[in-house]
Amino acid sequence: MSTTRPYSPGDRGPESGEGGASGVSGDGVSVSGRPVAPTADGVSVTVSAGDAGVPSAGRSARRLSFEGESGVVPLARDFARQALHAWGWLPAEGADRRAAAEDVLLVVSELVTNACLHAEGPEELRISCDNKVLRVEVSDRGTGQPAPRTPHRAGRPGGHGMFIVQRLCLDWGVVRAPGVAGKTVWAELGAPA
Repeated sequence: MSTTRPYSPGDRGPESGEGGASGVSGDGVSVSGRPVAPTADGVSVTVSAGDAGVPSAGRSARRLSFEGESGVVPLARDFARQALHAWGWLPAEGADRRAAAEDVLLVVSELVTNACLHAEGPEELRISCDNKVLRVEVSDRGTGQPAPRTPHRAGRPGGHGMFIVQRLCLDWGVVRAPGVAGKTVWAELGAPA
């Protein structure tokens, strides 16, 4: 289902804050302020655990800024893969867990690719997870409204991204902040059992 609303059912919306959080994340990583952890390739990653620096019970979150980056789709997949490792989704034991992790990586790829193709490129990727739901958010400055191509024609090249997201996710939608250019496209996937 595609929706445009401030948040998904049962959720308070995108992870908020002023570009970072302070406290201790659900991963046990100390964070204080903006980018906290440069990865091996020099990309700055903000790890947070909730709003206003207050850790959330059982919820872990990570942010990746794409500012000045190239090759953002593989960068986003690598970032998501690292988060899945940190949260115990990978290495996956069994076919169901492996499929759940691959679905997350595919959704990340599709949302970031859509931002590249239709919205002047992504600005930020946020991934958060609790025991039941993993949420992917991609922010961009685009004005368009993502939607699955209707009717979907499997044999034609292109136009499958949002159809894939719709099929793999529990729910997805678009959040627009009043007075701010751009949007955040979010998607939620069920955590593996």
